[in-house]
Amino acid sequence: MKHSQLLTVFVLCSLAVSCGKKQNSIDADALIAKTEKQLNLLLGEAEKANRIPRTLNAEREIHWTMESFDWTEGFFPGSCWYLYQHTQNDLWKKSAEKFQAQYESHKYSINNHDLGFIFNCSYGHGYKLTQNPSFKEVMITAADSLITRFNPEVGCIKSWDVDRGWQSQRGWKFPVIVDNMMNLELLFEVSKLTNNSKYADIAIRHANTTLKNHFRTDNSSYHVVDYDPETGEVRSKQTAQGHSHESSWARGQAWGLYGFTLCYRYTQNPAYLELAEKIARFIVEHKNLPDDKIPYWDFDAPSIPEEPRDASAAAIMVSALLELDSYSEQSYTSTIEQMLSSLASPSYTSGDGENKGFVLDHSVGSIPHGAEIDVPLNYADYYYLEALSRYKNQY
Repeated sequence: MKHSQLLTVFVLCSLAVSCGKKQNSIDADALIAKTEKQLNLLLGEAEKANRIPRTLNAEREIHWTMESFDWTEGFFPGSCWYLYQHTQNDLWKKSAEKFQAQYESHKYSINNHDLGFIFNCSYGHGYKLTQNPSFKEVMITAADSLITRFNPEVGCIKSWDVDRGWQSQRGWKFPVIVDNMMNLELLFEVSKLTNNSKYADIAIRHANTTLKNHFRTDNSSYHVVDYDPETGEVRSKQTAQGHSHESSWARGQAWGLYGFTLCYRYTQNPAYLELAEKIARFIVEHKNLPDDKIPYWDFDAPSIPEEPRDASAAAIMVSALLELDSYSEQSYTSTIEQMLSSLASPSYTSGDGENKGFVLDHSVGSIPHGAEIDVPLNYADYYYLEALSRYKNQY
């Protein structure tokens, strides 16, 4: 926390003794307790089905993660680890271990870039709390699988294979999405665990290439940059989940903000901090960011203010802003408290017992694909819980 903030906190705490809490402060403990109550209901549903919940379908019934491979499968166990961290209740530890074990074999997958999302959010968090050596080995294996997708000519980890599915219809050769910044944390962590720099070296190469090619002059990010795998040259800059190729997809901006903030944590490279601050400025000062600070699914969506909001993007943004606030000379406290207050309000938080136990509502998966529109999402809950944890620790 910065020195100026320490003085502010001292004054506010002094005032709180005689006047109660300041009006806009966040009661993180109460919100974590409320989140635990809601996720306990979702856990009951997961136990009955022995499946990992991902979202709700159009009939508001639970849609489970795919057993073959699902980029969201690590978030529910990760939320369980956060609750174990805060409560020390073995129920959450046992639940995290049980559900992450369902996809442990995916550590060998070399056909997908999402191994960082999956294994760092679950096994990585669990290892920090338990020092279980088997969790460490899972992380190392997953990192070894992930780096097989790195191309030294491009300087990036390939996001999607293009020989099947909708990705094969785009004409891409080596697509890299801004989301991929989130998978670098696994590599940085495994470098520390193994004392082997090869993982961090690849993460840094990927971050540097993304910094160079993904961002516009206004510091917004393209979603997809396609490269020539033979020469490393940029072939195109497009979108897959945003409104248009030149629009600013909200969750993409959140991934970039979070990704470069975490890269600064591990490297102390001022270029990463500077870019994270620029992305934050783009988000916070954007004319289309609503007063409650919960963004529309795309900052340039054509029918604002009638467009769907994306609570998942807000949860990722506020968690990233909390970390960035601890590094930057800029202060993001006002935006952080506005975002968290909005997410915690009945406008975005499920009522007790609602939505099968998901915590946040009104998130967006992919409007261009007609998928998961205005529904709860397990990663929205994960990053909301992470944000509450960070707020509790920092403020």
